[in-house]
Amino acid sequence: MSMTSSNVTLFQIFILFTLGNLTAQENSFILKEELLFPLQSKHVHASAIVSLPNGDLLAAWFEGSGERRADDVLIRGARRSRGSTSWSSPFDLADTPDLPDCNPVLFLNQEKKLFLVWIAVQANKWENSILRVRTSTEYLNQGAPRWEWQDNILLKPDEEFALEVATKLDQLPELGRGWAEYALPYDRQIKLASENPTFRSLGWMTRIPPLVLPEGRILLPLYSDGLNLSLVAISDDQGQTWQPSNPIVGRGPIQPSLILEKNGRITAFMRDSGDAPSRVQISHSEDNGKSWSPATKSDIPNTASVTSLRLDDGRWALAGNMIDDGRYQLMLWLSNDEGQTWSKKKILENDKQKTGRFSYPCLIQSGDHHLHLTYSFQPAEGQKSIKYLEIDPTKL
Repeated sequence: MSMTSSNVTLFQIFILFTLGNLTAQENSFILKEELLFPLQSKHVHASAIVSLPNGDLLAAWFEGSGERRADDVLIRGARRSRGSTSWSSPFDLADTPDLPDCNPVLFLNQEKKLFLVWIAVQANKWENSILRVRTSTEYLNQGAPRWEWQDNILLKPDEEFALEVATKLDQLPELGRGWAEYALPYDRQIKLASENPTFRSLGWMTRIPPLVLPEGRILLPLYSDGLNLSLVAISDDQGQTWQPSNPIVGRGPIQPSLILEKNGRITAFMRDSGDAPSRVQISHSEDNGKSWSPATKSDIPNTASVTSLRLDDGRWALAGNMIDDGRYQLMLWLSNDEGQTWSKKKILENDKQKTGRFSYPCLIQSGDHHLHLTYSFQPAEGQKSIKYLEIDPTKL
């Protein structure tokens, strides 16, 4: 028997209410909770969301038969028009022929130009990824934006990059791992790789939306799976050209999310792709994103993803997998003291069977002060979608 659209809706509702989520009263801060499209078997992951000047929301994600090894992967999107009760049908946003397209990021510069930045994965290896960018000023109509310009973002970190990697790694505590004469210590391997001009120029990948500083500088967070560390692409001309920052050096600090402190310092919260225990890694910049302190582990558990946001009321928000053993729980934390302590912790997803996977959140705040969150939603094997939450921060 075929499944009607009403049956699909009922099925989605059944899934959402049988995952061990919190009660309606405990979730009173959530104003909307919905899937962008029905659960499907295709792989969908790494969503992004942006609030447009007319009040519309535009979301993006990658979709296909897999990730870097599946050449049919492309960037798709959907729109939630202001006042609408649902998301539009998905549409294509970008597709590089015969290459996987992954990790989209959406943002507006101060001139209200829309940017889509993503990666095309050459040779099906993350470390060969190429940054791609599209821009549009005609994005308020229904469906996909009309893209007016497209190019690659090509970065060329110089010899200072290698020197910075070596210097900062030497400032970290001893790794404490055993090693063999035939296997170089971890730090030495990364130092050698950073001396290779090709390795430090290719493979930079997107994940988190940029931080736009008050004077207009755009700081686009990037990371490398090959070097297992991060940097920031800097634009001082509204996104026309980009230059690399010094690297954010540590043992596995990837996918940085940036917050501007009241005193002008920038804090980067990062997923931990290094040695155990897995903890959110933190680095700071005192010069508007050009250079960064050595990344060190915080006491915040982290297994798969983390994103941060400074709210309009001054509080900091942190969303991600703040657990030690998987992606079955997704949380939202809040801080009243710029990350020194986290006073409120809300569970957004919690599969008590520990088989569900909820990860890669993207968190923004719109002009009405509401928070909007999208993330990869996989309640069971072969059931995948992107989930959307609208949150009232005054109820947190």
